Amino acid sequence: MNLIEYIKENMILIPQGNEIIRDFVDPVKWLSSDYKMSAPGTNKEKIMKQKLVEVQSFLLFKIPVTNELYNYVMEMDYDITTKNCPVVNVSWIDAVNFCNNLSEKLALEKCYILDSVSEKIIVDNAKNGFKLPTDAQWQYACRGRATGYRYGNIEEIAWFEQNSEKRVHEVKTREKNDFGLFDMIGNVWEWCFDLYDEERYGNYRIFRGGSFASEERACGATSRRKSFPEFRIDDLGFRIAKNNLEGIK
Repeated sequence: MNLIEYIKENMILIPQGNEIIRDFVDPVKWLSSDYKMSAPGTNKEKIMKQKLVEVQSFLLFKIPVTNELYNYVMEMDYDITTKNCPVVNVSWIDAVNFCNNLSEKLALEKCYILDSVSEKIIVDNAKNGFKLPTDAQWQYACRGRATGYRYGNIEEIAWFEQNSEKRVHEVKTREKNDFGLFDMIGNVWEWCFDLYDEERYGNYRIFRGGSFASEERACGATSRRKSFPEFRIDDLGFRIAKNNLEGIK
């Protein structure tokens, strides 16, 4: 694999814009402080929160990270017949490590720093390496100038429960959005960098977009889920972002 050419070929410049981010919050905190074992404390009506976020222009991979790219960067063996399928069973931590490894391979500055004292991941947005998209970046890019819940007819843009035969599919086999991005909805959920709500859910991170195993209503631009950063499952992957083309020659 010519890594530099592969990355350049698959990076899309997302223009500057604004996005409204909404969330629906349970008014009662979770019962347990153990965030891997917590359970909701109430079924009361949820409170809607929303904010307008300005999204600066950035680069986003036009496809989810594939088995071919992931295993090449991480120097792991894999089934070559699935090389064009999104990598799955990767945790948020795995995705962060991949971003740092890819940056290192291309002689770029790593964006993520592990604080060994607090065991937290720190992001340095001034670095020129790769990172996960933020929650707002992901949603804005997913819409691709569309205003609705999806950027097209779900049967044409997404692999989901009703058409996927309960399996992951190769990337670029559904229609792209207006920004030129494939598989933003369906096929695999995608990790974002953000904490979901640190006060209420501790270190839970956000993932977006629905998957091949998701029902239709879960596949959309504003569809959001959360889990602890070590969580892995067979319909969850990620894609990579970068501030600009600096350092990619």
